[in-house]
Amino acid sequence: MSAEAGETREEFEERYGAVAQYDAALAALAAATMAESQEMLAKADAIELFAKRARDPDLLDKAVALSLAAQRRAGELLRKMADEGAREARGGDRKSKSRKPTLKLASLGVTKDQSAAWQKLAGLSLSDFEECVAERQKDARRALAGSRAERAQAKKERRAEREEALAEKIRALPEKRYGVIYADPEWRFEVRSERGLDRAADNHYSTSALAEICARDVASIAADDCVLFMWVTTPMLGDFPLVLDSWGFEYKSCIVWGKDKAGTGYWTRDKAEHLIIATRGNPPCPAPGEQFESLIEAPVGAHSAKPERFAEIIEAMFPTLPKIELNRRGPPRAGWDAWGNEAEESEAEND
Repeated sequence: MSAEAGETREEFEERYGAVAQYDAALAALAAATMAESQEMLAKADAIELFAKRARDPDLLDKAVALSLAAQRRAGELLRKMADEGAREARGGDRKSKSRKPTLKLASLGVTKDQSAAWQKLAGLSLSDFEECVAERQKDARRALAGSRAERAQAKKERRAEREEALAEKIRALPEKRYGVIYADPEWRFEVRSERGLDRAADNHYSTSALAEICARDVASIAADDCVLFMWVTTPMLGDFPLVLDSWGFEYKSCIVWGKDKAGTGYWTRDKAEHLIIATRGNPPCPAPGEQFESLIEAPVGAHSAKPERFAEIIEAMFPTLPKIELNRRGPPRAGWDAWGNEAEESEAEND
């Protein structure tokens, strides 16, 4: 056995001694008495305590295995004592039979709960017992993960692995599909007066009726596990669920863009837009502690242009999934595909 990186000689010797105790105790268990089994159980507890302090998962596995093996051996002995007591009780004439006094659990230093648990382990088949040991070892290792920050980091890593695996799966499809779809539909808002026409979106870009947006075959480019980020203006909040349903997505949450300038509106002057988050299938949501805030404040740019901050958030959430932006103006973002009547070829395609 060699010393671990950064381990002092004293720590190494203590760990070496713990492993030596484990090996010796496990070898002696088959013929152990009740007292010896309990002594080995105490050794297992000491090894487990050291393993947790040293954050040594392999030694922790040994401690758990020794503890359960010692408990199982004690359970076997208790069952044997109970069987012998029952046979003696069924013996002949009480006057002609001398019987050993019945052993009490208290005299063995065993509680009723311990007795029940140990005898239950003794009653398991070898394969079931080994499965029990493996499950307890898993539980112990999870507990060893320790602090909330460490558990959160582990979740982040598992989430990143899941996203990468999903990305590979999507890329392998025979026809290109996307794990992230970023859409800014050309909503048509019906104005009530000629004055309103001066400020209508149609003066800046082509818009489409709700039925036309719903009929768009977005589902054909969405992977089985896909996230949709879709911009919705305040007047269209009552209509966007129809679009989600038509495209095959389910609403999950939203991010609000708080603008630095107020726009128009009949009931209120709009100073916000909503980036709807919806899913299809089961894509990974952000890991705990990695979620972005639901309100992002950013200045207003050209008409209908959205701040780059939101695309950056999407990229941070899903760095590896294939992405497409619908209703893109200009060339696609680096690493993205783009679609729309104002989308342009990438510079690489033009070269």
